[in-house]
Formats: sequence, C-alpha cells, structure tokens
Amino acid sequence: MADGNPSSLTLQSHNDKMPIMPDLASEQRILEIQRVLREHDSTDGWLFYDFRGSDLLAYRVLLLDPCMHVTRRWYYWVPAHGTPQKLVHGIEPHVLGSLPGDTMAYVSWDQQRQELGRILTGNRRIAMQYSPMNAVPYVSRVDAGTMELVRSFGVDVVSSADFIQLFEARWTDRQLESHQYAAAALRRIVDDAFGHVSQCLTHGTRLTEYGLQQFILSRIKDAGMVTSSPPIAAVNEHSADPHYGPTAILSSTIQRDNLVLIDLWAKQADAGSVYADITWTAYAGSTVPEKHRAVFDVVKRGRDTALEFVRENLRAGYRPFGHEVDAACRRVIQAAGYGDQFIHRTGHSIGEEVHGNGANIDGLETHDTRRLMPRTCFSIEPGVYLAGEFGIRSELDVYLTEHDALVFGLPLQTALSPLL
Repeated sequence: MADGNPSSLTLQSHNDKMPIMPDLASEQRILEIQRVLREHDSTDGWLFYDFRGSDLLAYRVLLLDPCMHVTRRWYYWVPAHGTPQKLVHGIEPHVLGSLPGDTMAYVSWDQQRQELGRILTGNRRIAMQYSPMNAVPYVSRVDAGTMELVRSFGVDVVSSADFIQLFEARWTDRQLESHQYAAAALRRIVDDAFGHVSQCLTHGTRLTEYGLQQFILSRIKDAGMVTSSPPIAAVNEHSADPHYGPTAILSSTIQRDNLVLIDLWAKQADAGSVYADITWTAYAGSTVPEKHRAVFDVVKRGRDTALEFVRENLRAGYRPFGHEVDAACRRVIQAAGYGDQFIHRTGHSIGEEVHGNGANIDGLETHDTRRLMPRTCFSIEPGVYLAGEFGIRSELDVYLTEHDALVFGLPLQTALSPLL
C-alpha cells in the first residue's frame, strides 16, 4: 500500500467523505469514562495513544477493533468535562470514527505536535497507560519518547491503572456465570485426572506426564471449554519448576510414590467468557511422606491466610492493594522457613485471558499498587519449590463483591491425599 507524499497530501475535512458514525455502545462507554473521571476530580482527563498496536488496552477500553489496519499514530483525549478530541493521520482519518468527539487530522510531525499541544492546553493532570518506575508493567504501554512529548506541554501524567480495572477487569453477570461453570468443570476434571492416575498405577498401565496432560485436555474439550495453552502435569522434581510443561518427547513416567502436580485453566468457548484456574497436588502412593505433608500444610496456610485477609478487609470497608495480600500470604511461608522457595507472586488477575488486566496479588515480582475492585477476580496460588525434590502449589480463584470474597469450584483442597 502506498504511503503517499506528506508534503503534497491535501487534508480532507471530516465531512469530505462519508463519516463513520459513532455507535451507541461507544458513546455510552465514553460517557461512563467521563463520569469516572469526574469522580476523581484531581484528573482532568484520560489520553489514549497507539502506534501500530502498541496499546491493546486502549482498543479494549474504547471498544475498538484491535484487528483493524492502523499504521499511523493516533490520540484520543477524553476530558472529564467537555467534548472528546481525536487526533489522527490524514491518510487514516476515520480510524477512530466509531468514537464520539471532534476530529483533527495531521500530516507532519510538527503538525502532530502542535495539535496535541492544543488539545492538552489548560490541563494539569492527565491519565495515560503508564506506571511510575514500571512497577506495574501490565499497564505500562506508552513509550518513553511519547511520555516526554506529552510532558513537554506542562502536564503531569499519572497512571491509568485503576481506570483500566474499572473498564477492563470487572465482570458482567454473564461472565460470572461462565466462571462458575468453568470452576465447577475444572474441579470435576481434577478428580477425573487423579482417578486416571490411580487407575493406571493400579493396573500397571504406563502413564506419562504428557499422557496425563492430554487426558486433561480431552476432558476440557468434553466440557465445552477452551484453553490458551496446555495444562501443567508434573511429577517430583518437575513439580518444583512452576512453569514446567511436558512434551511428547520430554516427559517423565508417573510411578508409585511420585508427587503429582496439575495446574489447569480453561473457559467456555462462547465470546466474552472468562477463565477459571486451579492447581492441585496428590501423592501417588498409599502413605504421604511427612515432608510432603508438612510443605503442603505451609502452602495451604498461606493460601487461606491470604483469602481471609481479603475477606476481613472487605467486610471492614477497606479494599486492599494487591501487594498487601501478597505480603499477608508470604509472611506465613517465610515464618515456616520457606520464603526463599516461594519464588513467584501470590496470584494474578483473571479475565477473558487467564492472566487478566486487573490487580495482581504481587509484592515480589512487581509492587502492585492497584486496589482490589468489586466484580473482579484473581488467583491465590502460593507455592514452595524445593529444587531437585518436589514442589507444592495450591491455587484457588477469588471473585469480589462489594463486601465479600467468593470462591467457586468447591471443595478446596485441604490435605495432600494419597492416590493408592
């Protein structure tokens, strides 16, 4: 496709071609964004920016098609008060046509800079997809050069992290129903998977980690669900690798007296459905060794402490930060002497992707300063990983209401049970 010659390109007014009219859903979304901005009276507006798909969150929040062909920079300014402003390139004048607001097309770099400065004049504090010191990289989508450009107009840029949660991480009633279905289905699949291990060992049928993984995948498909990637099935030292994945070639045989860990995640195939994500462990023998049992008990205490920390705070009217929940869990495991073996965050946001765009339960890998919000979901999944021996992880999913934290897919795992 020809780029055209910027020096000779004639700008067309917004009315020179048949415009793409804003749709009702987009108009309602922008009105809702403005309402939220007015509730945060210290923020003058929210500036969205994208270059060739650099900010997929912008497309999701603004209800834009992420697959549309866009090759030039665009900006969309949503003020707390007043009319939104669109700044687009002259050869792509309608890329934001579904959104409400006034449109200005630019051609040259200088014109882009001048028009952006005009849009931001009079504003002091604006939100963008940015995280100070990149503490929350999941929302840090604006490059450093663009931040320099925006700040050159004398505005203070703050993180849009909590705004993104409001418009991207909160579930509808239908999504909550889909999560409940997925959680219940995965819980049944856990029992089926461990039953399959027990049956194979009892009858002397060879079963590998890969074979168990494929068994779980078949059950996920039978339940009418899909998954972004295959589940984890790991034994002994492989279970001490939090992201281990067996293959058809590299896979251990599951034998008697092995520690078996399975981590599975899936959602219904319907558009808009959200994930459930759980991890269970079991012992492929008749008597669980004391060390295995003790480590599981430590992990379970950390898991349950984190859940109760969230519930107590919500009932008291306080919404904790993600890093605070991580700290509550981590203190338990550190006190038991396994702090150095708990090598990942306590949990992650869950949505239409298994790792969603809400607050993570994390004070280790990042310092997540996003507050936990009603109608969002996250995992709590502490683990202790003893390199060369075994690893234990126990994972549940937590859905927040205004004043409570709910867990589906019951019952939870309370003990490391023998399979034989």
